[in-house]
Amino acid sequence: MSENSLPPVPPGAGIDIAGLRALAVRLATTAGALVREGRPETVEVAATKSTGTDPVTEMDRASEDLLREILAAERPDDAILGEEGDDVAGTSGLTWVVDPIDGTVNYLYGVAGWAVSVAVVAGPPDPAEWTILAGAVHSVPQNTTWSAGLGEGATRDGRPIGVSRPASLSECLVGTGFGYDADRRASQAVVLTHVLPQVRDIRRLGSAAIDLCLLAQGAIDLYYERGLNPWDMAAGALVATEAGAVLTGLRGRPATGDMVVAGGADFVAPLAKILEAANADEG
Repeated sequence: MSENSLPPVPPGAGIDIAGLRALAVRLATTAGALVREGRPETVEVAATKSTGTDPVTEMDRASEDLLREILAAERPDDAILGEEGDDVAGTSGLTWVVDPIDGTVNYLYGVAGWAVSVAVVAGPPDPAEWTILAGAVHSVPQNTTWSAGLGEGATRDGRPIGVSRPASLSECLVGTGFGYDADRRASQAVVLTHVLPQVRDIRRLGSAAIDLCLLAQGAIDLYYERGLNPWDMAAGALVATEAGAVLTGLRGRPATGDMVVAGGADFVAPLAKILEAANADEG
């Protein structure tokens, strides 16, 4: 989309951050209600994406259709980047980055949790270049919502949240996730053997958006993952950073699909060094 080559819009340049945040919350909770109320007793796979174990359900599509309909009516000049549908070009320099169900495998099996993730970014919808302005993550099974606006802080159900302050790396509970490709999963299993002996324990929940929000509220201390798409991380990344987290990649790079490392400032760098030594951003 040529419009997405526009430079980021500076914060405060006539942008209503609070209004964008409120819309992100409304979008995420409205789609969340659709997903919650429409989940059948047995969920069927409608299609697959990257591999045969990377499913799409009819509710993924219905949720994203709803998000796109609301945005088309209320923000017709903005672009849309979603997981399930075609990109929509815009002229405003803003892009809504949406994941209609983050954690589809959990949704498929009826395992908590899965979420609707909605964010709006200025500039290219690329984690290496964007400025995330506002976002919301709605955990559907829990009926809880995390949100953030740039410079406004982060909340869970309206209450301010902040990252944890563990005493040492060995006391950190670390979240992560794995890809769907078999070769990548094998590489990630090897990386895990480098990380696990040096931390308290590992948690793998199956939703990057929820992982980042749990980090933001101090329920886990650190998080890393390779292979995230923009819609997996946009809203959760802002919630985490507005709650005091640092997000980075490896070897001096920003947090992108190659690697996201997140947590309090004291232990992000030590975890990144472990991951670099394990070549966690390769394969």
